[in-house]
Amino acid sequence: MVETEIHGNVLVMKINRPEARNAVNADVAQGIEAGIDQLESDDALWVGILTGTREFFCAGADLKLINAGKAGEMMTPKGGFAGIVTRDRSKPIIAAVEGPALAGGTEIVLSCDLVVASRASRFGIPEVKRSLVAAAGGLFRLPRVLPRNIALELGLTGDPIDAERAYHFGLVNRLAEPGQALEAALELATQITANAPLAVQATRRLMFELKDVDDQTGIQKSNEAMLSLFGTEDFTEGLTAFIEKRPPQWKGR
Repeated sequence: MVETEIHGNVLVMKINRPEARNAVNADVAQGIEAGIDQLESDDALWVGILTGTREFFCAGADLKLINAGKAGEMMTPKGGFAGIVTRDRSKPIIAAVEGPALAGGTEIVLSCDLVVASRASRFGIPEVKRSLVAAAGGLFRLPRVLPRNIALELGLTGDPIDAERAYHFGLVNRLAEPGQALEAALELATQITANAPLAVQATRRLMFELKDVDDQTGIQKSNEAMLSLFGTEDFTEGLTAFIEKRPPQWKGR
């Protein structure tokens, strides 16, 4: 129920369970985990894109499984809910959102690094409407990307916000016309893959790790990361390409 397709150095992972609005069950969770495994293990893949179908990104957890006491089926050993929300990984993933991303769907989006959304998409954590709690990251990740009161509004009312408002407040990086979210995400991925993949991975890691450290620690850790790149082939290629005034040919090593 998760299809994969390679576009150059980009792996596209598509949730394809339209009959259930792409709600997460065991197959979806395991499929997303397998896709991330492929992304992380293949040195030729530098960026991932996670998307859904044209009508729906993801409706969150399959409530029939929860009602049957089978919520654990939506979890994986590496990634927790949907195979992604607690996943430790090194490469950036872009969420390409068409249609609603609700409840666990929004929590999947929040687990990605960047978000491209159709203007027809919506985001929300409506769990309180079903006497549930958003337990897959929404309650602490939403306040990281939205102003506190806007995040509280989503959590306490359970009502969604549209893509335009999500973009205004910074949850969404780029807006696309309906049906064009994946294409816009591929354009963003191309901008990322134009850069040295090891440097991109180091930059991603540091921007998470150093968010709350003091300046001295930040400088130290940043310099350590710089030194770790000095002996790589891509470090030499980057400088050589600049001197020779040509596009670099990255190898990821």
